[in-house]
Amino acid sequence: MSQEKFSTFPDPKEVFIPLSEEQLAILEAQVEAEQPIATVQSQFNFAWGLIKSKDTQDVKSGINIMAEIFKEVPSRRTEFIYYLALACFKIKEYREATRYIDTLLLHQPDNPHAVALKKMIDNEIAKDSLIGFAIISTGIAVVAGITSFFLKRNK
Repeated sequence: MSQEKFSTFPDPKEVFIPLSEEQLAILEAQVEAEQPIATVQSQFNFAWGLIKSKDTQDVKSGINIMAEIFKEVPSRRTEFIYYLALACFKIKEYREATRYIDTLLLHQPDNPHAVALKKMIDNEIAKDSLIGFAIISTGIAVVAGITSFFLKRNK
C-alpha cells in the first residue's frame, strides 16, 4: 500500500496539541450554523477539536460525536476508527483504544500512524502493569513487615 493512502491520518502525538478556545468556538459555530443537519465534515472537525482538548469532558463529547458519525457514515469508518483509538488512548481507556486500533490494523497493517499508535498504547499498558505490580508488591511488603513486627512484639 502506498504511503499516500495514510497521509490523511495525523501523527498520534497531535491528539495532545489542543486548539485555542477561539478555534474550537469557530468549529462549534460552524456546526450550529448548519443546523438542523450539519455536514459530516463540520461535525468531524468539531469532534476532533474536542478530542484535542485538555478537558476530559470535551474529549468524551468528541468521542460521542465521532462514534455517531462512525455509525452513520460507513464510507469513513476506517478514518473514524483511528480517531476513536486516539481519543480513547488520550483519556487512558487503553482497552477501548486497543480494540479500535487492532480493528484498523486488521484492514491496514502497513498504516504507519496506526502502527505507531499501537506501540504507544502497548507501552502505556506495560507501564501501567509495572506500576500496578510495584504497588501490590509494596503493599505485600508493608503487610509482611507489620505482621512481623507484631509477631516479634508478642513473643
